[in-house]
Amino acid sequence: MIQLDHISLGYGSRQLLTDASAHFEKGQLTALIGRNGSGKSTLLRAIAGLGNIATGTIRLDGESLAAIPPHRLATRIAFVTTERVRIANLRCRDVVALGRAPYTNWIGRMQEEDRRIVEEALAAVGMSSYALRTMDCMSDGECQRIMIARALAQQTPIILLDEPTSFLDLPNRYELCRLLQRLAHEEQKCILFSTHELDIARSLCDTMALIDTPHLHHLPTEEMGRSGLIEQLFHIHLHA
Repeated sequence: MIQLDHISLGYGSRQLLTDASAHFEKGQLTALIGRNGSGKSTLLRAIAGLGNIATGTIRLDGESLAAIPPHRLATRIAFVTTERVRIANLRCRDVVALGRAPYTNWIGRMQEEDRRIVEEALAAVGMSSYALRTMDCMSDGECQRIMIARALAQQTPIILLDEPTSFLDLPNRYELCRLLQRLAHEEQKCILFSTHELDIARSLCDTMALIDTPHLHHLPTEEMGRSGLIEQLFHIHLHA
């Protein structure tokens, strides 16, 4: 689904990743972990086609990312950023409907099928009752669910999320990650999200990708737990 072939990336004079390779499959939830400033956001943006890589190739289903035009890329990848979104005077249903932009006609008019997909996306994240509310009157967790619903309405096989649990309390962090796990397994999506929640990542994710600058390690979660890489990076002792 996502193939990183010997990529290197950084910003300014700082090298974040060198000769990194990994393969992320559909139907799996992957946590991207690493220290602050290690390049998690930079890597996600590169996979989303929003940032450059110095060397190597990123492929989606075998096709080079660089060769995919933006309008077609919007049907392959949805990206939920870490920014708090507060859109006054725009209903949640309308925010989610923005995910249909790659599919609507040339004047952006929603068809009946588009409206059905929007309603299904709201239902999938448990936010149907919020359809007519505006996001400026909602909690961070509720807003994050709406942004994930927008990504679902985009109907992409790949969803990338940059620290989606930021600003949430512990119960909502776990609930949100359970939602991502369900979407990956039931909808057969490839979901990659950056996080600092090591315990949640170890309990819910199928695989973990760890950035130990300038190296990227990608392993099944249980194997990552046994590898010692997490303890080595964060200088901590984790109980199994």
